[in-house]
Amino acid sequence: MNRRDAIRRVAAIGATLALPAVAQANCIVLGQSAAMTGPAAQLGLQMNAGARIFFNTLNAQGGVNGNAVELRVADDGYEPDRCKANTDKFIRDDVFGLFGYIGTPTCLAALPLVVDSKIPFFGPFTGAEALRDPFHKSVFHLRASYYDETALIVKQLTSLGLQRIAVFYQNDAYGKAGLEGVTRALKALNLAPVALGVFERNTVNVAQAVKDITPKMPEAVVQIGAYKSCAAFIRESRKAGYGGTFFNVSFVGTQALADELGKEANGIMVSQVMPFPYSTTTPIAREYLEAVHKAGGDAQPNYSSMEGYLGAKVLTEGLRRAGRNPTRDSLITGLESIQNADFGGFSVRFGPKDHVASRFVDLSMLTEDGRVKR
Repeated sequence: MNRRDAIRRVAAIGATLALPAVAQANCIVLGQSAAMTGPAAQLGLQMNAGARIFFNTLNAQGGVNGNAVELRVADDGYEPDRCKANTDKFIRDDVFGLFGYIGTPTCLAALPLVVDSKIPFFGPFTGAEALRDPFHKSVFHLRASYYDETALIVKQLTSLGLQRIAVFYQNDAYGKAGLEGVTRALKALNLAPVALGVFERNTVNVAQAVKDITPKMPEAVVQIGAYKSCAAFIRESRKAGYGGTFFNVSFVGTQALADELGKEANGIMVSQVMPFPYSTTTPIAREYLEAVHKAGGDAQPNYSSMEGYLGAKVLTEGLRRAGRNPTRDSLITGLESIQNADFGGFSVRFGPKDHVASRFVDLSMLTEDGRVKR
């Protein structure tokens, strides 16, 4: 390349970067800040893997309206400050949109930047109400809320006659959102948690929580944490003689929790907000499992990967509706036009004033051989 060609190429790149609201050079670039290392790494790794499987297949088929989709990931270790820095860089680098962020405290750290820049923020892996209310025009949620999940958990427990319910929760916005959900559901039945145990994010320091909860002899413990801390609490509680049942919300990382506990996982319950990803019971599961099989390598089916895959699929439909030369505004309009749409058995409903696609919640149970069953 001679000097004149190099100058032209730099000038062309500069002109492209000066168009922040338009997809660049037939490539739509998305940014994802997620835990790729640390105690919550499997959440980010699995969700990113599912999204990449979908986008790789999409690009091999010509992309969406002739545009390829590139997913750039930045590791935040499930720490808010790092997520905020990653988001600031994505915005300065002029990515088209943000996708698949992991966790409540991290997403909340990014939210002011998202709102200020009006960049599309799609499918965060969190059910916290603080990201949903107040409503933000550029923020779209694929999954049901933690209020939806904890309401189902409390309904299930109380229908079995279990009313002495404790809460083990992470000491941050995520843990407090889950605690609030459990408390609200119990209050509607004139009940309250019999004990609370708290721990710090990205740690397995659960000794005090065990001391705070097990002497109260709850019949069940609802856990609001990620897989390593929840696994540590289960082990230590059982060592302390606790014989009750454990319920987790979906953010725990279902397969990661099963892998962490091994045979000790038997009987652990987890609420779910995605279709069952381990069998071909729904069209989306059949499509997903076939895509995972074709991807080969280390790809394995699990709920977090399914969420990444399905999120990528729904976002792509929004891009398809946004046209051949999508802008951020046309993507938002395209997503809002997805109303009562069936994505292989998973119903998605957006609208101009409703950016929560689904309120679907289900329950699953872990087995001692590492499987997940409904």
